[in-house]
Order: sequence, then structure tokens, then C-alpha cells
Amino acid sequence: MARIDRIAEPWGTRTPYGPGEDWPVRVDSFLEEGVSAQDVDRWVPTASILHSNGDGMDIAVRNGRMVGVRGAARDRINRGRLDPKDLYGWQSGSSPDRLTRPLVRRDGRLVETDWDTAMDAIVRRSRELLDEQGSSAFGFYTSGQLFLEEYYTLATLARAGIGTNHLDGNTRLCTATAAAALKESFGCDGQPGTYADIDHADVIALFGHNVAETQTVLWMRMLDRLAGPNPPQVICVDPRTTPVARAAAVHLAPRPGTNVALMNSLLHEIIAAGKVDRDYVDAHTVGYEELEQRVKEYPPARVAEVCDVPEERIRRAAGLLGDAGRLVSTVLQGFYQSHQATAAAVQVNNLHLIRGMLGRPGCGVLQMNGQPTAQNTRECGADGDLPGFRNWANDDHVADLARIWNVEPERIPHYAPPTHAMQIFRFAEQGSIRFLWVSGTNPAVSMPDLARIRTILAQERLFLVVQDIFPTETTELADVVLPAATWGEKTGTFTNADRTVHLSEKAVEPPGEARPDLEIFLDYAGRMGFTGRDGTPLVGWTGPEPAFRAWQECSRGRPCDYTGLSYERLRAAGGVQWPCDREHPDGTERLYSDGRFWSAPEYCESFGRDLVTGTPVEEAEYRSLDPSGKALIKSAGYLPPHEAPDELRPFHLINGRTVYHFHTRTKTARAPQLRDAAPDVWVEMSAADAEAHDMREGDLAEISSPRGVVHAKVRVTGIRSGVLFLPFHYGYWDLPDGAGRTRAANELTITDWDPASKQPLFKTGVATLRLLERGGGPASADRASGAGPARSRTAMADEETR
Repeated sequence: MARIDRIAEPWGTRTPYGPGEDWPVRVDSFLEEGVSAQDVDRWVPTASILHSNGDGMDIAVRNGRMVGVRGAARDRINRGRLDPKDLYGWQSGSSPDRLTRPLVRRDGRLVETDWDTAMDAIVRRSRELLDEQGSSAFGFYTSGQLFLEEYYTLATLARAGIGTNHLDGNTRLCTATAAAALKESFGCDGQPGTYADIDHADVIALFGHNVAETQTVLWMRMLDRLAGPNPPQVICVDPRTTPVARAAAVHLAPRPGTNVALMNSLLHEIIAAGKVDRDYVDAHTVGYEELEQRVKEYPPARVAEVCDVPEERIRRAAGLLGDAGRLVSTVLQGFYQSHQATAAAVQVNNLHLIRGMLGRPGCGVLQMNGQPTAQNTRECGADGDLPGFRNWANDDHVADLARIWNVEPERIPHYAPPTHAMQIFRFAEQGSIRFLWVSGTNPAVSMPDLARIRTILAQERLFLVVQDIFPTETTELADVVLPAATWGEKTGTFTNADRTVHLSEKAVEPPGEARPDLEIFLDYAGRMGFTGRDGTPLVGWTGPEPAFRAWQECSRGRPCDYTGLSYERLRAAGGVQWPCDREHPDGTERLYSDGRFWSAPEYCESFGRDLVTGTPVEEAEYRSLDPSGKALIKSAGYLPPHEAPDELRPFHLINGRTVYHFHTRTKTARAPQLRDAAPDVWVEMSAADAEAHDMREGDLAEISSPRGVVHAKVRVTGIRSGVLFLPFHYGYWDLPDGAGRTRAANELTITDWDPASKQPLFKTGVATLRLLERGGGPASADRASGAGPARSRTAMADEETR
């Protein structure tokens, strides 16, 4: 059989199956030219690192080198399938421009040095600042791509060693709202559903989740259900005509920034039609009456005008949601990075609560992640939480963590919520943070309002440490650069969006003097001499497996309990879902099957926030809701976005992802197939807007906002009129010197964030567009997967009614 071109066809061939059946196995693989499976010396188990799905896979090793990958047929997540980024992205590890020696800045230039010199510079500056200012001078900004063991070590040394409250991850940019929404509704982080719910669902609703490009293997699972008997109905909420939208029974393309109004209208219709499971609501929730009253203000006729979607389409979507016998909902950046992010995501939880659609096969909500180890960042306290989903506002939780870390409770900062990333950069801008350690991320491309971010990172008063595997736009600004080992060059565990824990084994040696992130953090902790209250080392572990055991003790008795797991168990079983403990020795496929939630005031991770203002809820107020063991139904009214189109800037501006790249292309653009599939930035606009502005496919346009400008070729698509879309992956590291800074989408995005989750609003801004020069052909965009060819809204409406 001929091999399928997985660039042209990212989702491969179909293996149809019906409701309740097992998803068939299909093993994807790719080996470098000239290597066959018989030539492979060994296959080393791991899981995907270039998205959040958590697909099990094996690395092919020959003569000490990575030479390919294959999907793990037994893995519960993917049954052997692989995302195109995983098929080809592994090649980046052998790119000739890997960082292989530490760098320090001397006379304005980064020069190579040895590890002792680099670490001595970091330790010397650390001690100076501790003496001059104390722990508030330090900020740590990490990734969603390291391992659990590394995050837990970083959280320990930052919070109990340095004693700073300023630690967050770039998960703040992609999934902070997922965590916030879960805490608001259920009292704690942790996905209620499981990917296996796709196998049973009769309705699948995707709210701002372009799963076809962000989690392609999960989309393969959905496509296989759609190709099989008794397929589910799909509802898509997205202003773009994505592959998901083209497969949907109902596609809702709301005006950006109006998600809360849309969700309230859907809930209005479900309640008005009597589709509420009152027995479930009465037994297992609090707050329903307030929601019922709130959504009365959002009939479809009113919301159709607010969202600029047909009233009948709102009613049809609500009818499918209300009649579903088994409903699965997923949520991602289209909600998380938009205006009123947490309020909108919480309404998806409310949909499942009022319909009683939790804890049963085919009945689940997945507040999705964007990165492979985003869940670990949150569990381990390397973001705006304390380890083990402990509540920073609960003194007993802080005391318990102090016991585990062998420090006094006062050593762990808990005078306020842990500092979120947007505030960390603001403190650095203002000069109170004078030491910033960035690990495994590239904020000089991924943060909003890049001109501001570059100015912050380039300050002489800020000592910037950057730990990465390649030179990036951020390493260029660093005082010290530490070369890190990447996936396949180190051992550790990581957990995906449906709580499945995988072990990733070391397959090959890192190049040159590059070191695992864990080893770097342990080296720093040792050189700083961090100790517990009895004088013993604060960080007492020496490698990944001891670090995992230390984390297990930290997780004991908490929702994310890992005490039933071990490296040996994961080697034998593959992926296992937490909690895994004595009560759940085989892991836990679905949470809340008994209708009991982690919301008791003594146990919950958070007392919550006001969804509109972000004001923290006090413990007494939380207790007055009587949430013990019950879910919280929280409503919110719609408010217009802070920045709206006008005559000067008539377009809504949103950004997002393409199937072929991940984040700032640090890895994917160094894999030839992925680089060539989508080599440069483009801008999507509707056919009507293109005609009105005299734009044609392939024209070079200038897109500008109050923050900056981007130059991109035009792609005319089925995106809703009045909206421009830019992929955010493209920075400057692979451009020739002097090319200018007009390529990164985040040159244009606003410094604004959701009041509850503190997630930046990448999809709430305005722009204008003008022609720079006529093009000579189509834009070099991903034609296999992105928005489809331009269609009029009338044609789209006709399709919806067929």
C-alpha cells in the first residue's frame, strides 16, 4: 500500500468505528531515509512533546542517534497514531545550531564559557540580590514542555529556597483559563472527562477548540467516529471555517469577544426547553437559581445581534445540546484567549452540570491544555498555584506543604496569590524584579505586545537567565544562557490533558555540554546551599526517579494523587490516569462519577474569584455557598471588549496555530517537512473584506494595530467578515540580519488579561490592513488543514440547513 503524505493529509486514513466500540489501532511511523525498522537498535518509549494530546510513541535509536519514531499501538491515547509534528519534529534535536555550551554576556556580546563560570555568575548575582532586596527581586518563568520532576524541583527551590512568590509558566498564555474554570466550578483543577468519552458520545461540542490542528490525533478519533455507524453530531464555535467547522452539523461563528453572550443564550434555550436534569442539579450543585435568572436576559433574538450569528443557528445548536444523551464538550484558546475567558469557559461547565452530563461514558467536559506538560506545571506548583493543588489561602495547606519541604510555613510565600506571568513582567518593567530565570520558553515571540517585552528583557538592571535548547529571540537578550537537553535526551514523566501520566525514557545523549533541566535546577539549589529547618538539603533528591518519589509524597491525599504509580509501573502499563492510589490502583478514567466534587472548603484548591472582576472570594463567603461535595454553578453577564473596531481600525484581530508548527517554531521549523509545509506568516481575511479592500490571494499586506505592524501575504478564506487571523508561531531567528521586526503576530496584540485567570487576551484586539504590493501567487500557508477556501456566508448558511 502506498504511503500517505502526512503533510498533505495530516490526519491519515480512516479506521471507522461505532459508539461503544474500541478505537481501532493504526500505527504511524517515520524513519530517516535509508533506515528500515530492521536497522533500529532499540525502540525507546516516550510520548508526544509538540502538543498536549499525550500520544504514546517510541523513539528509534541506531548507533546512538535518533533515526525515527513510531506510535505506540497499546497506548490508550492514540492507539498508534501520531501527529505530523511528532512524525517529523524529532529531527530538530540534531540541528547544527543546538546550544551546546553555556554563554555569558561580556562587553555586550554572548560568548561561550564553562558551566562553573556560568553558574557562578548566576549564584553570585542571586546572593547579591538576596542581600540587597530579598526574595521579591526574583522571578521564574518556565514552560509547559519540561518534565514533572523538573517543575517540582523548580517550585521547591523557588518557593522554599529563594522564597519568592514570583513563579509562573507560559501555561499562563494557553491554559490558565482551563485551570481557573475547573477551580471555579469544581473547587479544584483536574479534567472531569477522558478522551475515551469520544467513543460513546452522540454530540461533541467544540468551544473555541480547533482540535484538527492543535490535537490532531484526538481529531482522528473524532473523524473515525464520524466515518462509522451512528456518528455523533458536531457543534463548532469558531469565527474561522476550520476543518472542525466543515465537519460540524452546526457552525457558530460569533463576533470575537462575545462568547459569554453566546453561552448564556444556549443555556437560556436549554433551560426554557425543560432539558435540565433537576434531580442531578438539586443533589450535586449549588447556584442554579442565579444562573436561571441570569440567562433569561439572553434570548437568541438579542444574542444573534450581539454575536452576529443567525438566531436559528443558536436555537439549532441549543436543541442538539439539550437533546444529547451523551455529550462531550471541549474548550481551548478560542475561549481561553478571548474577552471574558473564564466566565465563558465556566458556562461550558454549567452546561454539563445542568444536564447531568458528567462522570459517565460519553458524558464529560475537557477544558483542554495547549502544551504537553501544562498539567504538570499546574500540579507541581510551577505556576500560579501551590504544589498538589493546595490552596494558598488555606493555612493548613501551607503548613502541610511546609512539613513536606521541612521548612517553616512562613518560608513559603502565601501573603497573596502566587504572581502570574503578566504581573511578573510588569514587576520587571517597574524594576522590582531584578533577576528573571526563563526556562524552556521564548517570551520574546510568545508574549503579547512584543516591543514592550523586548524592552523589559533588555534592561540593564534585569539579570536575565535563559535555559533552552536553541538560540532564540529571548536568548539574544540574556546575560547567561544555559544549554538544556531536550526530549529523548533525558528521563522524566509528563501528564496530558486527560490526566494520563507517561514515562519518557532517555534515548540518546545530549549534544556537547547540554544538561537536563533537572540537573541544572539541582546544581543551582546545591550551589545556593538551600536547606530545610534542620540544616539538611532542601532539595534532597539527585535524579529523576528520586524526584518523582518526592513528588509522590507531595501529591499524597490530594486530588492529583500519584502514590500508586512508579517508573516500573509506567514502563509496564504505559499511560495511567491520576488519581492513582490505594482506592484507585488502576488509575481513574473519569472524575466525579459519584457526583461528589473536591469543593469542600477544607480541601478545595481555591475559594474562587468573581468571574467579571476577578476579585478573590473570601473563605467565609465561599463557605456560605455550602459547596461541600457539590459543584458550583456560577453565572456571568456579558460585557463588551475593552478594544473594539472603529473607522480607523475596522477589523477584529485574532491569532492562533497551524497544524505544522508548535509555539515559536523553535523545534518544528528545524524539521524540513514541517518548515516547508508552512514556511512563513500569512493573514486570513474573508472574501467580502478582500473585495472591499481590493486585496487578492497572495498580496503582501501590512496589518497594523496600536502596538505595531506585521507584513504578511493575504489568504482569502471562509473566516467571518470583519476578522483577520494571523498564526502566532513566526518570529525572527530564521530571518537574515536586518530583515526587520514585522513578522510576529504578537507585535500587534494587546497587554490585557482576563480578570479571573490572568490569561492574556490574544484574540481581543483591533487592526487595519493596507496593500504593500501585489502578489504573484497563493500565500505560503498550510492548505491541507487551515481555513478552507473562501465561501460566502449565504453559502455557509445554506450548508447548515441541509
